[in-house]
Amino acid sequence: MMPDRPRRVLVVEDEDNIALALDFLMTREGYDHDRVADGDAALPKIRAMRPDLVVLDVMLPGVSGYDICREVRGDPALRGVKILMMTARGSSVERRRGVEIGADGFITKPFELKELRQEVRRLLAEG
Repeated sequence: MMPDRPRRVLVVEDEDNIALALDFLMTREGYDHDRVADGDAALPKIRAMRPDLVVLDVMLPGVSGYDICREVRGDPALRGVKILMMTARGSSVERRRGVEIGADGFITKPFELKELRQEVRRLLAEG
């Protein structure tokens, strides 16, 4: 069943070059999307926007991606929000920690756009 509106995606990423690549992908895929560049702005934006998916960097100025994920998972009003975490390290410890606090998916930077697109589509299809 197709949603009656474009899927909403919020990108939480402080590196402009990565955010630009994500912006390009989201535009091409037809998603309604926005971006915040620091952790402090993320939760108010998530609460206001109610995105279907948050593409969330782990390492952010202000609040970390892990803390943001934990807050979203602790808020019943945001239960339907999927979270795709991005990390530059990609170690199994980071991945396990992300999954433990409720991330729906994990992608390691630098990523291939094709890999990211598949992961975003997978998570939005579950929504």
